[in-house]
Amino acid sequence: MRICVLGAGGLGSIFGGYFAREGADVTLIGRKAHVDAINANGLKITGVQGEHLVKNITAVESADQAQGDFDYLIFGVKGKDNESAVAGAASLKGRVGAACSFQNSVIKEQLLSDWLGVEQVIGFATIEAGNLAGPGEANHNFTIPQSTYFGEMDGSSSQRVQKIVDLCNAAKIGTRAVDNIEQVIWEKVTQIANAAGWSVSAMAGVRELTMADGMVVQEGAEHYVQYARELIAVYKALGYQPENFFAPVSRLKELDSGSFEEAVQTVMQIGEGMRKNQYKGRTSMHEDVVRGRKTEVDFTIRPFVDKGEELGVEIPTVKAVYRIIKVLDSYLA
Repeated sequence: MRICVLGAGGLGSIFGGYFAREGADVTLIGRKAHVDAINANGLKITGVQGEHLVKNITAVESADQAQGDFDYLIFGVKGKDNESAVAGAASLKGRVGAACSFQNSVIKEQLLSDWLGVEQVIGFATIEAGNLAGPGEANHNFTIPQSTYFGEMDGSSSQRVQKIVDLCNAAKIGTRAVDNIEQVIWEKVTQIANAAGWSVSAMAGVRELTMADGMVVQEGAEHYVQYARELIAVYKALGYQPENFFAPVSRLKELDSGSFEEAVQTVMQIGEGMRKNQYKGRTSMHEDVVRGRKTEVDFTIRPFVDKGEELGVEIPTVKAVYRIIKVLDSYLA
């Protein structure tokens, strides 16, 4: 099996490295320092699966340097880099059997369809997390037992979906093939938009604050629940019901049910649990703001604003969060 990862940052390197460890022929397309380090010393992966050094992997700086045809292309660039990434990877068109995307967006499959053709695209959603610890080194810092889903966009079954599912499971990434991948993608983005938009709008003014710090404050938990319920209202207006596909971290069912006060207490309890376990994590959007980088707000939160208007769902908190982050985004590099 030949796999190409376009945009081999932290998560792309982790998946690509694990696939190579299981015997796949993997090509990573990444930045020069990362590529040079991998070619000199191999790819080091640390974190939840221990420490591994993967040497049977190819790393290049551009799509033009990627040799041959690929069974799978995994698109790993940030949403804000879509246009330049696609333009720079024109030579991959016609060389890819199936394509999927890591991005936290409900439009990522359409992007790939417009570029490579709709028949080339399969749906993909994961909440595995990682980052580049340095050139040639990726840290796999988060996983859950059932973290990853693939599926054909038309709901059918296929060998190409099952093969990538089997490879992920062999690589110890808990993965399932589903016939409702579009719903899974929307639920993932609902969850991501909730955590990301809430954390930036509530805490970005103090650099040291993390998720738990905001969740244990009554007003912070109230903001979390109000914002979550509006996002979920849009999700439900699309014809879906919360399923907690990414349990145990997903709590959309709990946030949507019961009284407002009960949901607030649930959020505060989650925050207390994070503090007890000394979890100091932040969302990638929060990290972007703290580090002075433009966010992906137009790919994660803007779709809810647009769908809310289209479907007639009142979402004043979602709109306020979007506006706040857009102001910040206007001054980020």
